Amino acid sequence: MVTIEEVLPNLFRVEIPLPDNPLKAINSYFVKAERRSLIIDTGMNCEECICALYSALKRVEVSLSRTDFFITHFHPDHLGLVPKLATNRSFVYFNRKDAEFLRHMNTYLSKLPNFARRNGFPENELREALKKHPGYRYGAAGSVEFTILKDGDTIFVGDYLFKCIETPGHTSGHLCLYEPNQKIFLAGDHVLENVTPIISLWLDEGTPLKEYLVSLDKVYDLEVNIVLPGHGGIFKDLRRRVEELKKHHRKRAAEIIKILKKERINAYQIAVKMKWNINHSFWEFPASQKWFAVGETLAHLKYLEEEGIVGRRLESEEIIFEV
Repeated sequence: MVTIEEVLPNLFRVEIPLPDNPLKAINSYFVKAERRSLIIDTGMNCEECICALYSALKRVEVSLSRTDFFITHFHPDHLGLVPKLATNRSFVYFNRKDAEFLRHMNTYLSKLPNFARRNGFPENELREALKKHPGYRYGAAGSVEFTILKDGDTIFVGDYLFKCIETPGHTSGHLCLYEPNQKIFLAGDHVLENVTPIISLWLDEGTPLKEYLVSLDKVYDLEVNIVLPGHGGIFKDLRRRVEELKKHHRKRAAEIIKILKKERINAYQIAVKMKWNINHSFWEFPASQKWFAVGETLAHLKYLEEEGIVGRRLESEEIIFEV
């Protein structure tokens, strides 16, 4: 049975199960309105997710023929089902940077293996990580025509008026929604209560952690009564959670500096030596989890490089970091 919670009048949290995923589920939000309803994030392109979503549509009595979609970012657990759900009358609201990524995704993906190798990722684990990556297994099948929204744009649905807030970091174009009258913050994967959003780097472009920290500061002063995250439970104290997330990343950065003061090593070797919030050693992680751990390590390394704290050298086609 799909878990459905009416958070506020005509605003429902629908828990969509995520197969083979440590997050277990994604929160899809239905905003029901007489003229046109809105679904915020959808679940992966797989049987479990679409069955759960169709069940929720029936129970909440929302018709896809009169429904639009808002997708916070391009990850498959948020975007995956849109091509199967959107009709030729649907608006699919999205952000420009993630839309550009999807247009050039094959080029981007072709560069990942070599970048991973240069940062020490073993070949056998690399093949396994890519094979089981959710982007390959559960990504959207088919194209979607997006209606691009930017910072400050608004969506009116029933009694709710949502304002778009650009919050890059988790992805380069991540969008949140804020409803100033009810003081609702629809956070996507920007701020989660029970886990730390993944901030990773898998091409040597941009500084996602720096963008993320700026985005945390951007939402800190919002007047918020309730936070509706992309995963996990609903919570209220946005400012407390923002402070906790910033502290987490400061500790991660300090941990990396401490490791590099002892030896010059690559990103994979650094990730091996870090402490992760999982009850297993790094060597017991499945390859897919190692992928995310190394990606997060690289995001912190790039941030520390930009700050002039960490340097790098290219030695025999391998990137070595040092302080």
